[in-house]
Amino acid sequence: MGGIVVPWLALALLLLLLLAGIEDARTREIANWKNAAIALLALPWWWANDLSGVDMAWQLGVALIVFALFFAAFVAGQMGGGDVKMIAALALWLPPGGVLSMLMVMSLLGGGLTLLFLADRWRRRAAQVAEIPYGIAIAVAGMLAIANPFLTHFGDV
Repeated sequence: MGGIVVPWLALALLLLLLLAGIEDARTREIANWKNAAIALLALPWWWANDLSGVDMAWQLGVALIVFALFFAAFVAGQMGGGDVKMIAALALWLPPGGVLSMLMVMSLLGGGLTLLFLADRWRRRAAQVAEIPYGIAIAVAGMLAIANPFLTHFGDV
């Protein structure tokens, strides 16, 4: 249905993810408007990809579960609020199997990023705990998920 719209929506998502990752690297925050735009652009994405009402309900349900799980990490002080919102907004774009794949890639990238920050902290002999810009890992995992249908199995919706 939305043959020409799909690439433009994917490009918009990629740009928003890039901007969010850069912002998190610089300020350790992700603006709410970026996360809101990611979430709201999922609606035309669903339409352009001919999702049924049932499929849309699944997308929303999975995103709510993802939000709840990562909100628990936020409450425990392990993750920033912008990160949690960005993960949930991305979950609106991907089929359930794609969300799982994206979360696994995100975890691996985030773990690598954390190791780099810990090594830098050790190298500098810094006493303060490093604040990890996990939005970078989320953004890259989201970009890979959208750009690589093999990774996220877009046909699973």
